[in-house]
Amino acid sequence: MEILESLRDNYFYFTGVVLFMIGFHTMLTHSNLIKKVIAMNIMDTSVFLMFVSIGYVHGAKPPIMDTMHPEGVYINPLPSALIITGIIVAISITAFALSLVVKIYQHYGTIDADEIAEIRGSEE
Repeated sequence: MEILESLRDNYFYFTGVVLFMIGFHTMLTHSNLIKKVIAMNIMDTSVFLMFVSIGYVHGAKPPIMDTMHPEGVYINPLPSALIITGIIVAISITAFALSLVVKIYQHYGTIDADEIAEIRGSEE
């Protein structure tokens, strides 16, 4: 019973771990390069969720200072601010990876990693 209560109270951590496992499994088991890029984005999202949930405090106020009533507990704004940079980096990496997939398709005629390995093996 305690385990269920713990999962209920920390569902965002559990969701982050499950999303990361889904992305990691997809990266390992699929040979389609576009699916690998999507899996990488799922893993990024799970890390963002975990990091933002670390800064969240249940029942706390947003991190906007009230000059009339400055006392109280506030949510930590630093993780949220850092995640904005992480999202921008993730978008840049996704765009770069997709452009590489397009170039690979133009060169090899496929986006399947196993077929590309076979083609590269027969070239040597």
